[in-house]
Amino acid sequence: MKIEAEWMRGGTSKCWVFETGHLDQTRANLDDLLPRLFGSPDSRQIDGVGGATSTTSKAMILHRPADHDIDVDFTFAQVGIEEAAVDWGSNCGNCSAVVGLYAIEKGWVVPTGNTTRIVTRNTNTGQIIVQLIPTPAGALPIVPDAHMPGVASAGYRVGLGFKDPAGKTTGKLLPTGEATDTIVAGGTRWTVSMVDAGAPVVIVRAEDLGLDRARYDSWVAGVELQLETLDHIRRQAAVRMGLAPTVAEAARAVPKLAIVASPTPSDPDCDVNVMMLSMGKPHPALAITGSIALTLAARTRGTVLNAITGDTPGGNLKLRTPAGVIETWSEERDGSLLVGVDRTARTIATTIIHLPEALGRAVEASLASATQ
Repeated sequence: MKIEAEWMRGGTSKCWVFETGHLDQTRANLDDLLPRLFGSPDSRQIDGVGGATSTTSKAMILHRPADHDIDVDFTFAQVGIEEAAVDWGSNCGNCSAVVGLYAIEKGWVVPTGNTTRIVTRNTNTGQIIVQLIPTPAGALPIVPDAHMPGVASAGYRVGLGFKDPAGKTTGKLLPTGEATDTIVAGGTRWTVSMVDAGAPVVIVRAEDLGLDRARYDSWVAGVELQLETLDHIRRQAAVRMGLAPTVAEAARAVPKLAIVASPTPSDPDCDVNVMMLSMGKPHPALAITGSIALTLAARTRGTVLNAITGDTPGGNLKLRTPAGVIETWSEERDGSLLVGVDRTARTIATTIIHLPEALGRAVEASLASATQ
């Protein structure tokens, strides 16, 4: 059995993009199908299409809804690498950038004017994301020409505006009701902020980890020595935020964890230094859903991040990441708050993925049984 798919880059991530109808034809359980397609469990994902990193073992599943106010529904899947599991608990902001581009390239949305507006809805969280793609003269540029930090080559520019993002997963911007909380891990008391906007995020101060804010390039080595403690903090935060009943049952990808510190006086180009963990390891750039949470955290008095940034002018926030500085923006539109960031996206390949033989036989047997 074969499955149609697109391989696309969105921001600093890569993902396989499927249409719901194509996956439905397999009659397979996605929690079984996706790990096998990606080659999990295997740290190399050698017998599948996964990229063997947290930023490349991702899938987007797209659907055209009957709701005329929404152009595209999409579901994000973080596919495990060393475990045959799929995390459906959150969205990927970087990969969200492929949705509007896919819709234009497939003819689901007809470009209009110099900028085409595509209204998308993430089904993991219910989040509405308004995507703005330049379409000069009513078409995509012949050659993509937009650049962004963390990606060497150009793509199509995609503006992602998260509509009223606070509390989409837990129901509240501050799930515990407090701007800061104390968590005990590794025999130490940690002051953290837990925020839900774009995605649930727990924010930790870099100095509490012994990281030198003046040597941002040394953070990775220092963080890697404390991954076990950081995961303990993250799992406790999952329970506090109502995302898991116990520490042991906390998902690998939710909540995300961000480490923050004020920039040095000699670095006027950013408001805060940030390193985020993804699937238990330092993220090479920044989770975009996490940047939305950080933006609202900076606007919220009393949080760990607000203590660093103060009240940022206009709601914009410049975040230094391992890939460079990313700037988010905020605006009021039609009575709603849009919090956004610009990304780029590009289609890498259009392909057919062959369903692994054993799983394919099981699906075919199921189909035969259903027709008897």
